[in-house]
Amino acid sequence: MKRKSSNLVYHELIGLRARVIEYPDPSVKGFEGVVVDETLKTLVLDNGFRRIRVFKENGVFEFTLPDGGSVVIKGFEILGRPWERVKMVLR
Repeated sequence: MKRKSSNLVYHELIGLRARVIEYPDPSVKGFEGVVVDETLKTLVLDNGFRRIRVFKENGVFEFTLPDGGSVVIKGFEILGRPWERVKMVLR
């Protein structure tokens, strides 16, 4: 299944470019980078100069898809381990 804006919450996010749109910590808001790691509750973003770990639940993120499109996702929608989210499609 290809990554599209309609099904991105069910895919692994590693490798996608992401931007933090909303976050409680103002120093993180607006940070842009590539998702290099994903855990149950966090995303690790790297922009080449700085690497940050953000809690999914607290943020709103904009992901850029490989086809050039983008999608905005609230963090609570992507909570969980990536391999568990992929299984949710089958249910």
